[in-house]
Amino acid sequence: MKIAVLDWYTVNISNDIPTSVLEELGDVKIIPLTSPEETAENIGDAEIVLCNKVMITKEVMDSCPNLKYIGLFATGYNNVDIEYAAKKGITVCNAGSYSTDAVAQQTFAYILDHFNKIRDYDTAVKKGEWERFPSFSYFPIPTAELSGRTLSIVGYGSIGKAVAKIGSAFNMNIIISTRTKPKNCPYEVTDIYTATEKADILTFHCPLTEQTKGIVNAELISKMKSTAVLINTSRGAVVNEKDLADALNSGKISAAYLDVLEKEPMSPDTLLKNARNCVITPHTAWAALETRSRLVGIVCDNIRAWQNGTPINKVN
Repeated sequence: MKIAVLDWYTVNISNDIPTSVLEELGDVKIIPLTSPEETAENIGDAEIVLCNKVMITKEVMDSCPNLKYIGLFATGYNNVDIEYAAKKGITVCNAGSYSTDAVAQQTFAYILDHFNKIRDYDTAVKKGEWERFPSFSYFPIPTAELSGRTLSIVGYGSIGKAVAKIGSAFNMNIIISTRTKPKNCPYEVTDIYTATEKADILTFHCPLTEQTKGIVNAELISKMKSTAVLINTSRGAVVNEKDLADALNSGKISAAYLDVLEKEPMSPDTLLKNARNCVITPHTAWAALETRSRLVGIVCDNIRAWQNGTPINKVN
């Protein structure tokens, strides 16, 4: 069975995952990246296509008559015309819950960066400030404990739950805002505006929907404390980037940590690039080796299940 992998580079940029795990499943063609105009040609006569962000449209499916299965190196599947795939009898399977621990870990890397000032103190030490100081301890840059601070989490899926659990270990006050009220939730559950008003840290772990698109805007930000920190590791379009840049530059909020932007790769003229107290990482929260290896394993298991006639993680 022929397998076309359209954007392996997005999963394996460092060549640290062997392609042999895929080659066990069929005759594999590995393509680093695929542009829209190359998609149909790169799929060719393959029965299986694997991709992360490549758009699989009606036109692409019509141009690839052998195509029977689309496997995603992602949880989201907005890059595939799901309804048309179903009409064509093409199975589409995604990979969920592979990055929970990694994203929760990076969320707290941001939080600890802000409250412990490790980078600032390292810079000070390298500049010789400590060696010139008369006392044994040098602490001109304020730091703060997490204990007792309020962590408001928007979205209570697997990642939101993991972030809440870590926050609890730090003795933080956890508040949850989510679309549907969770059962047996041990934390305070409230609406997004109340969660925002109470937050010392407001972190987003929700899917991108019509309701959440641009939800971080001037109105919501106006509810935040001036000392509050905003974190987004969900989807870039959850944030109105101009409104956030304006808020940071005017001191309406203390800081923002972002792993996602509305346009990726980042545009050179992104307003947040030079915004005050804005830390941006290039969509790396999910990218630990263990996480990517787990993702590839899920994708391979999905293919095996489909080949055996018992598909799992099917989204259509």
